[in-house]
Amino acid sequence: RNFLQCGKLNLSPLKEPLGFVKVVEWLTAIFAFGSCGGFSGTNVITLSCGDGRNETLSANFYYPFRLSQVPLVPSNTSICNHSVSATYLVGDSASASEFFVGTGVVCFLYSMAALLVYLGYMHVYKDSDFGPIFVGLLADCHPGLPVVGCSSAWAKGLQNVKDATDSAGISNTLALCKGNNVTCSVTEVATLRSLNFSVVFGYLNMFVWAGNAWFVYKETRWHSQKFSQPGPGHQQVPAPI
Repeated sequence: RNFLQCGKLNLSPLKEPLGFVKVVEWLTAIFAFGSCGGFSGTNVITLSCGDGRNETLSANFYYPFRLSQVPLVPSNTSICNHSVSATYLVGDSASASEFFVGTGVVCFLYSMAALLVYLGYMHVYKDSDFGPIFVGLLADCHPGLPVVGCSSAWAKGLQNVKDATDSAGISNTLALCKGNNVTCSVTEVATLRSLNFSVVFGYLNMFVWAGNAWFVYKETRWHSQKFSQPGPGHQQVPAPI
């Protein structure tokens, strides 16, 4: 029969650890890449000139955080009676953020496919050894393991973004702030709460993936054979005559 015709919607697997973990993995993947991929923020820098005047600059940064392409001073101009050339922020966290978001999207798609199997084809899944073994191999090979590396890389990349856009980072980037009797400080800071959440959900997805791999392994014959084999000291009792 056609494979699609074999589908039977059954929500009972969601009450079991194997199905429930998949839902949690699906949700954490959404929150992880969603809270990072759509970010955009602006920091306002106030420059206190030596004559008592104040001037402001804006730094608009966004995903994928190629800070070296974000203008701090768009073109040659005069600030606090000093000539300032075009200046850009320092740093590039694009590789870390794109790796993190890409891995999160693949985790999301994997969880969706696994839920489709569990909710629509559980009867086919449990009728043979192929289903649990195939899903088990996917659980070992899918991007749950790279989540460890990409979450750590993105955590470091996010810290670089924070360092480049705070008062100390701006002062080191803008030559005018070094001497010249000009003080530079970030007076309006972009809210980075969603980016912090993305790191938390990235690490959470890693632990959920580990639990998922364990529950999938318990469905395979490798786990059942391990506990069904008699121990070395076990003696078979002869049948009565």
